[in-house]
Amino acid sequence: MQGLGLTYKKSGVDIHKASEFKGKIKYLVRGSMRKEVLKGIGGFGSFFAAPKGFKEPVLVSSADGVGTKLKIATLINKHDTIGIDAVAMNVNDILCTGAETLFFLDYIAYSKLPEKTLLDILKGLNEGCLQAGCSLVGGETAQMPGMYKDGEYDLAGFCVGVVEKKKIIDGSQIKAGDLVIGIESSGIHSNGYSLVRKVLSIGEQKKMAGELLKPTRIYVKPVLSLLQGTPASGRQGGRGQVTEIHGISHITGGAFYDKISRILPQDIDVLIHKSSWPVPDIFKLIQVKGRISDQEMFSTFNMGIGMVLLAPDKFAKDIQMSLSKNKLRSWVIGEAIKGSKKVKVA
Repeated sequence: MQGLGLTYKKSGVDIHKASEFKGKIKYLVRGSMRKEVLKGIGGFGSFFAAPKGFKEPVLVSSADGVGTKLKIATLINKHDTIGIDAVAMNVNDILCTGAETLFFLDYIAYSKLPEKTLLDILKGLNEGCLQAGCSLVGGETAQMPGMYKDGEYDLAGFCVGVVEKKKIIDGSQIKAGDLVIGIESSGIHSNGYSLVRKVLSIGEQKKMAGELLKPTRIYVKPVLSLLQGTPASGRQGGRGQVTEIHGISHITGGAFYDKISRILPQDIDVLIHKSSWPVPDIFKLIQVKGRISDQEMFSTFNMGIGMVLLAPDKFAKDIQMSLSKNKLRSWVIGEAIKGSKKVKVA
């Protein structure tokens, strides 16, 4: 057996090179480190001190990936924003509970990738964490020869956040008469790309890559500002918050029908008025080229609305003014009505 001269490096995994890469990561992610980080990347675990100022802190976590949007990044060899998508898919989800994201960890798996590609992915992850106000404290870069084609990879991650127990937003307070405020998306975000890639040819994907690779918008800072700050009118909400927000939904896989219905009480429906906001052209193009029904479009894509807030009518103007201050367009796109936990788009 000695004569074979096999090494781990010859089998496709270069431990020395991986160690050098980790050293570069430490330098890259310094900017996202919050003061609570005691020990970040490099050890067997990352240490994060419990944040101060909470009476009954509740930890909230999420895990998610980017999906087949990665195929388009690989198609045109552009990887510097895909990390933002990975962060966004997680931090926007826990934001729906009212939680502030504390830290994020990533998982990158591949067989063979140029170091520049890995660094570009990490740059996007760090930028996403900066946008969300959280720390990139660690992760796993897994080189697995034979699992992926050379140049391809998978990217996922998870985050942990915190919310005061009495301020958890879970949808249970949603009432008939509450308005649905839709916040503008930055494009397709990170869902529906398997359908996008069926509808658009390879040539069209390359031509439209700028639109297709727009990173998922991160709503953390504007929405936390809305929950914790001072509204445009100066009026305070009934729970010690700026306004009474009864429900928040991140419009991702399953889109309007699934993501909104999951936060509704058993006796409440939501009616969405699909003509109440301008649907971006990219969705219109996909629908026409694929001959896709409205039902399928609103079940798959965000259609220009990346997040929705449900709140009493009297707070709608304050909410929209606060979002506008943070450079986010929003529209009243529907209302909660008596029903049976369903979403209707008409």
